[in-house]
Amino acid sequence: MNVRATGVLVAFLALGAAACAPAPSASHATLPSPSPAISAPTPGPTARPSPIPSLPATPEPTAASAILPGAVDRSSLDIRATYDVELEVTVATGAIHVGVVIDARNDSGGPIDRLELNTIAAPLGDLVVGSAEVDDRPVAVEMDDQTLVVALGGVLPAGASTVVELSYTATLRPDLDGSNWLFSRAGGTLALYRWIPWVSRAIPFDRPNHGDPFVTPSSPRVRVVVTTDVPMILASPGTEPVLDGLTWSLEVADVRDVAVVLAPDFEVTARDAGGIAIRAYARPGRLDGDQLVTQASRALTRIADQLGVSYPWPAFTVVETAGGFGMESPAMIWIPDSTATGDLAYLIHHEVAHQWFYGLVGNDQQAEPFADEAAADLLARTVLGSSRGSRCDPAPLDRAITDYSRGCYYEVVYIQGGNALDDLRAAMGTEPFWSALRGYLDANRFGIGGTLELLEALRAGSPVDLLPTLRVRFPSLY
Repeated sequence: MNVRATGVLVAFLALGAAACAPAPSASHATLPSPSPAISAPTPGPTARPSPIPSLPATPEPTAASAILPGAVDRSSLDIRATYDVELEVTVATGAIHVGVVIDARNDSGGPIDRLELNTIAAPLGDLVVGSAEVDDRPVAVEMDDQTLVVALGGVLPAGASTVVELSYTATLRPDLDGSNWLFSRAGGTLALYRWIPWVSRAIPFDRPNHGDPFVTPSSPRVRVVVTTDVPMILASPGTEPVLDGLTWSLEVADVRDVAVVLAPDFEVTARDAGGIAIRAYARPGRLDGDQLVTQASRALTRIADQLGVSYPWPAFTVVETAGGFGMESPAMIWIPDSTATGDLAYLIHHEVAHQWFYGLVGNDQQAEPFADEAAADLLARTVLGSSRGSRCDPAPLDRAITDYSRGCYYEVVYIQGGNALDDLRAAMGTEPFWSALRGYLDANRFGIGGTLELLEALRAGSPVDLLPTLRVRFPSLY
């Protein structure tokens, strides 16, 4: 049925509660303090970036803090983190105020002395840090491109937990140029991707093509409260958000990001697909909500059947955006309003496939785009029966996004990558291939995998030797 999202919903009592495919045609109030708790996988020390002005570090721990004096010059992805986030939006100007409380447990097996948090609000939104505390003690924050490096004021031992509180202000971009569409206020639509400072590693927001320069571990729980200064309709992942006045609240679990999109006139089309609550948000006179829901329902069903792995969340959102590319986040996808009707099925199926490859099992999308993009494209084209050849010369599939040109990134990583996986399927047999792929998903559920892990899962399940093929397409790995 078609439902216009208006009116006041039941109050939300608790504090407020995710690789992209190109379209083939191709007045701030003071933030109240939220509450805490956390998740993630994959360690790794990284070099410290250059500092920006922020609050001074206080190395001495408080009596209640697990932070010990000292330094180890080490961070990690293997942090179990939960996020309590509040977002305030001034719609007319795109000014935002964000407060986040991160309850972090160090699961890396060794000591750390900082958290590296990524947000594209830094490179795209002129982010200014307002405050930063660790266990109620002010600490220093350094900004390096899209990374906020939060000094813990000492060492957090393995297995110990700490609470990090951070606030910032930023401004959404007024246009859709370049990468601006990921963090924008354009045409009456506000779109925020990777706006929450999230445990990651210090990598630059460098995308010479439309590749995704991100790596994020899953969080077992994220609560988000969004307040606007004028009435707006919020599109968000998970179950339908709750509205109280001008404030929307939601909670999601086992996600790597929480993207949100707002517009004053979204019309919401809702449908149940095998127990999954699907919501499509479209603006009048643009994309058709019924078509969005229909294609999303087909994609979720077909891909789950093909993989033999159920969709990981109870609800799914597809939302129309003002431009850019198709984009995935856990339990939600973005579809540009310029998408041609003939391209809609492919684009939605590709983005839905990312709910498994990147959503369910993550990867370093900057360094290993093959692991999510090639797998997603194989899935989409397999269930649609739309495989095709590449329009670019063959190239290795084990490169970072920065090593591919704008013109051939899609043709190599998506098309050649998907075809290479299909060649492996033909060599090892259809049943062993899909069984091995299913094993890879099961073994890394809500964790982080990668290109080598994926290929090794296929080798382990293959009755024939795959090495000759793998050495040609993945020379740095084999």
